[in-house]
Amino acid sequence: MANVIPTSSDSICAVATAPGRGALAVIRLSGPDAHTIAEQVTHRKLAARQAILTGFYDAGGERIDQGIALYFQAPASFSGEELVEFHTHGSPVVCDLLLDTLCAHGARLAEPGEFSLRAFMNRKIDLAQAEAIADLISSSTEQCVRLANRSLQGLFSARVQDVLEQLVAVRTGIEAYLDFPDEDLDVQQAQHFCEQLEQLGADIATLLEQAQAGERLHAGATLAIAGPPNVGKSSLINALAQSDIAIVTAAPGTTRDPVATDIEIAGMPVHVVDTAGVRETEDVIEREGIERTRRTLAQADLVVWMDDVTQPGQVLPKEVDAARSIRVHNKIDLTGQAPEALEDEVYLSVKTASGLPALIELIRARLLGSEQASTPFLARRRHRLALQRTQEHVQAAVQGLREARGLELAGEDLRLAQHALGEITGEFGSEDLLGRIFSEFCIGK
Repeated sequence: MANVIPTSSDSICAVATAPGRGALAVIRLSGPDAHTIAEQVTHRKLAARQAILTGFYDAGGERIDQGIALYFQAPASFSGEELVEFHTHGSPVVCDLLLDTLCAHGARLAEPGEFSLRAFMNRKIDLAQAEAIADLISSSTEQCVRLANRSLQGLFSARVQDVLEQLVAVRTGIEAYLDFPDEDLDVQQAQHFCEQLEQLGADIATLLEQAQAGERLHAGATLAIAGPPNVGKSSLINALAQSDIAIVTAAPGTTRDPVATDIEIAGMPVHVVDTAGVRETEDVIEREGIERTRRTLAQADLVVWMDDVTQPGQVLPKEVDAARSIRVHNKIDLTGQAPEALEDEVYLSVKTASGLPALIELIRARLLGSEQASTPFLARRRHRLALQRTQEHVQAAVQGLREARGLELAGEDLRLAQHALGEITGEFGSEDLLGRIFSEFCIGK
């Protein structure tokens, strides 16, 4: 389905529950013939939105199983089509027999994501909401579940629609001048358009910032913990993970290969890597570990660089990008120093956990952005890129108006901005884009 969008003129079926054995399974049937096929399989008349206990029979009339049949009449169904759910016992054999029977009566097996695709094609959900379904299913944290639900309810789409309506209003005003070339655009009206677009640009910037945070929550982040040997890196990763993931000893050079674990920080999945201590060494194996550390530092979203507060004068090495790093001065318990959190550095004791909450908060702020960007929804990379293109076109329109380059160019920039925004909800988009998105779904969804 990556390149071809199936038609909805036929009926499709699939198991909607997870594969394997279980107490129950749900099989979905959707399409124009779903109601007729379901009555042939159940030997019963099915009324809309009434769950009935019934037998399920194969094409030869032999009973396969007994369970619940639930009919949703179009358009009041998830897919917007005639839709029936069969709740059976959770045997893979029972599911296969029932699927074979549905196909024998004229249905076909669904492609991945095809039920959601039909819901989108029938305007039951937009494209961002469809993606939220997949994000909800794949959520790895409680926060992701909550935010995916908000996107599914249409919160992200409503924000995009609000920006889109503002954009269309300005574009309509500009197009009106283009339709009546005898009316010259005076300086005051041009300034009014610029002010409207600048306000629109500010709204897009806020939405973009929230989408960036939402993308990070969706995709997760990589956090590298690095520093000289024996400064407490392994102890810190154990403290963050609240588990003994890394080996802790007093001997320097204990960690030779990066040790990784997945944790949750502020509702965000974080891949934490405990790296080998960076120092000059003649040990061939340790040198290889240090080289791997350097590669990890280059690829990480954020680096926590640790040092020992009892050894002053340590500097951030050239391998660490200061803009993507937090400096942690550990072992304040040995000096009696109070914990302290500055803009990009923290004084703490991993041993006593003093100052650890401040570090966690700083990590959250650096990965997710400001409080203003505390996102109310999940987002994806394509959403961020579409918003960036929208922002660029709106900025180009403002610049063109201020430099009096002509309304035609400003109007074209706004048309492109509108198209970019429309890609988020699916108002504009190619079949290839739809195919790629829905092919990532599980079968039955």
